[in-house]
Amino acid sequence: MKTLLLLRHAKSSWDEPSLRDFDRPLAARGKRDVPRMGKALGERGPLPDLIISSPAARTRATIKAVTASARLEAELRFEDTVYGASSAELMKLIRRLPGEKSCVMIVGHNPGLEDLVERLSGKSERMPTAALACVEFQIESWEDVEDGEGKLVWLLTPKQVGSDSEKE
Repeated sequence: MKTLLLLRHAKSSWDEPSLRDFDRPLAARGKRDVPRMGKALGERGPLPDLIISSPAARTRATIKAVTASARLEAELRFEDTVYGASSAELMKLIRRLPGEKSCVMIVGHNPGLEDLVERLSGKSERMPTAALACVEFQIESWEDVEDGEGKLVWLLTPKQVGSDSEKE
C-alpha cells in the first residue's frame, strides 16, 4: 500500500503588491493555521517518509511550521515543477516517486492539488488554504497510480482542527 498526503500552502499575504507571486509570505492567519495542521497530522498520521514541496516562499513557510509541530523528520525536497503544477504534472511526479517510500507528502498550490484529489479519488473536495488530504492506494509501486484508484481516507481543514480560524 502507498499513501499520499496532499497539503495546500497556508493563507498567503497580499500586503505587498510589488512582490512576485512566488515570493509572497504567509499571512497572519496562515501562520496561525499551520501549526494546528501539523499537530493534527502528528496525532492522526500517517507520517510521510518523504516531503516534496514547491519552492515558493509560502510553501516553504508552511512546511517548516508543519514539520516542526508534527515533529516530522522526513526527507524534504523542493521541486520547481510543483509550483503552479496541474494535476497531470503532479501525476507524472507521483509516478516517479522512489519505490521504497510508502508515504509521501506533496506541498503545493491550487487548482492543481484540488484537481488531483478528484482525479485520484473520484471525489470533488474543496481544498482551502492549509487543507491536508490523505489518499491511499492498494499498489506496490508508485508508477501504478491511476486515475480513480485512490481512496480519500480523510481531508482536514484548519476550521476542523481549531476554533481560532472559525472566528474569521
